[in-house]
Amino acid sequence: MNDIIKPEIAEKIKQLEKKFQNSGQDLGSYLDGLLHDRYLTYWDYIHLDTLLSLQIPKTHFPDEEIFITYHQITELYFKLIIHELKQIVDDKLQTAEFFTTKIHRINRYFKVLINSFDVMIKGMDKEQFLKYRMSLLPASGFQSVQFRLIEIYSTPLANLVNTKERELFSENKSLEDIFEHLYWKSGATDKETGEKTLTLKQFEYRYTPRMMRIAHQVKSSTIYHKYLELPEKEQNNVHLIEALRTFDTNVNINWLLMHMGAAFRYLNKEKGEVLATGGTNWKKFLPPSFQKIQFFPTLWSVEEKENWGQQWVTHQFNTTK
Repeated sequence: MNDIIKPEIAEKIKQLEKKFQNSGQDLGSYLDGLLHDRYLTYWDYIHLDTLLSLQIPKTHFPDEEIFITYHQITELYFKLIIHELKQIVDDKLQTAEFFTTKIHRINRYFKVLINSFDVMIKGMDKEQFLKYRMSLLPASGFQSVQFRLIEIYSTPLANLVNTKERELFSENKSLEDIFEHLYWKSGATDKETGEKTLTLKQFEYRYTPRMMRIAHQVKSSTIYHKYLELPEKEQNNVHLIEALRTFDTNVNINWLLMHMGAAFRYLNKEKGEVLATGGTNWKKFLPPSFQKIQFFPTLWSVEEKENWGQQWVTHQFNTTK
């Protein structure tokens, strides 16, 4: 009696035979592999030992490990965000429900990142940071290509042009021309000489081909394009609109303001300021009210665009005068 195969097991065997019939090996071969395979462990599945070996400080200051670990965690969340953005870009069904589900996921990831930023603002010793940061030159969080890819996937490049030049560009311009005027490049360029910082030169050399390849891939299918292509009824879905507005706010206001908070804690002085490690002018580069980047401009009123992130930044500057 013990040798009788249960009906549900027999059915699964039939399904497996069908699955592997065109694989070049019969089911028995795959079952042999399963028989000899080792049991999976948690630490092997997530490569825990490798993961924990990736924090390699350049100095002896204890808090540098916090700095490295937090940035690595951030990049992993960026990876998850891009994972969701790609699914929206590739979606063919055009339903508000699918769109909204993915944007909600992205907003949850950004919520975790924004709420965790106290690790950077309050979780490190200031004197240690100001010393070990000098060993990191010219590296900078400015060089996070994944954050730039989030922008590229989300909206047409023309919406990412420096606010003073944006009216001169449209989607009809070549992507290469638009790319040279993206807002973040001005933050790492000497305004008097026009010379790019080493930080920007390194970043462009390493990642421009990848960024341009993806920009061409999504030229007409960014998240904003996908939203505008939805049927009118789906576009007007209040849950989707709110989710997209939250996404826009999270990326282009709240995330930047968290960086402003960290910069004011560690880099601001009564007389002058400490430059960021990449030589970027953070007071002119980070404030959202200066850049006024919106991924989904038609979802915002003229007044909302004009007051983009302005209240917080005005308060910060007034309190440091």
